[in-house]
Amino acid sequence: MHNKPMSRWRTGSLCLLLLALLVNQAHAENCRMSLSEPRVDYGVIRPSQASSGRATMTLDTQRTLHLSVLCTDPSAMALRFSGVAADAQGFQFGRQGRFTLNLRQAQVDGRPVAWQPDDTASGLLLPGRVLSASAGGAPVMGRRLTAQVEIAVQLPADALSVRREVLLEGRGQFELVSPAVP
Repeated sequence: MHNKPMSRWRTGSLCLLLLALLVNQAHAENCRMSLSEPRVDYGVIRPSQASSGRATMTLDTQRTLHLSVLCTDPSAMALRFSGVAADAQGFQFGRQGRFTLNLRQAQVDGRPVAWQPDDTASGLLLPGRVLSASAGGAPVMGRRLTAQVEIAVQLPADALSVRREVLLEGRGQFELVSPAVP
């Protein structure tokens, strides 16, 4: 009987997206922020789990988290995500990939709100930008903000053509900020 070696190189990569929370010091005593999963683990991603594009592919395993801000006193609700920018449209994921964050179904004190400034009305949280909860174009004050955070990951087309497992990760922090902060 001939025994084959048990270990073989596999095609695939291990993708790990880490999201950490930080409450801006100015609001730390007044508000508490939470995220349903502060760490998102995509596990082993295989080429069949990604939809191919030209130069990039998007992982078919989009994740949705729940973000909540609870304040003791009515506060302006504005959010920023601080992470390493991959470009003007997303945050770095691995060496060449990026991830995007969309804030959906946002409510302040149970009432639907829009995000300002948000030219596309998608709730896209861009690097270096702050989104402020608004209604009728005016900032909204409230005690509780809830929103769904949709995470999408895009990678270069050849990112999953590796000889061994590779760790890809992205990091960043949600911050509750004053709408006056640039």
